[in-house]
Amino acid sequence: MAKFVYRMQNILDIKLKLEDQAKIAYGIANRRLAEEQEKLQTILIRRTGFERHAKELMNGPLDMGKIKECRRAIDVLKSMQRTQMMNVHAAERALDYARRELDRIMIERKTQEKLRERAFTEFKQELSREEGKEIDELVSYQYHVS
Repeated sequence: MAKFVYRMQNILDIKLKLEDQAKIAYGIANRRLAEEQEKLQTILIRRTGFERHAKELMNGPLDMGKIKECRRAIDVLKSMQRTQMMNVHAAERALDYARRELDRIMIERKTQEKLRERAFTEFKQELSREEGKEIDELVSYQYHVS
C-alpha cells in the first residue's frame, strides 16, 4: 500500500513552530501587562495612604513641614501614576498586537492543515481509483481466461 507524503509538510511544520512562538510572545505580553497593572495598583494604594495621612495632619496640630512633605510625596506619586498608566497602555497595545499576530498565524496554520487534509482526501480517492482499476483488470483477465 502506498504511503501518504504531504509535499508541503515542511511549511506546515514551520507554521506550527511560528504558532508556538506567537503563543509564547502572547503569554509574555500578558504577563507584562499584569505586572504593569500591579505596579499601578501599588502606586494607587500608596497615594491613597499619603492622602489619608495628609488629612490626618490637617485635623491635628498643624506641622507645616510634615504637611508639605506629604503633599510633595502625593505629587510625586501622581506623576508616577501618570507614567505607570502610560506603561499600562503600552503593555495593552503590545498585548493587542501579540493577540492579532497569534490570530493571523493560527489562521495560516489552519489553512495549511486544511490543504493537507484536502491532499490526503485526494490521495485516498486516487488510491481507491487505482484499486478499482486493478480489480477491473483482474476480473477482466479472469473472464477472458475462462
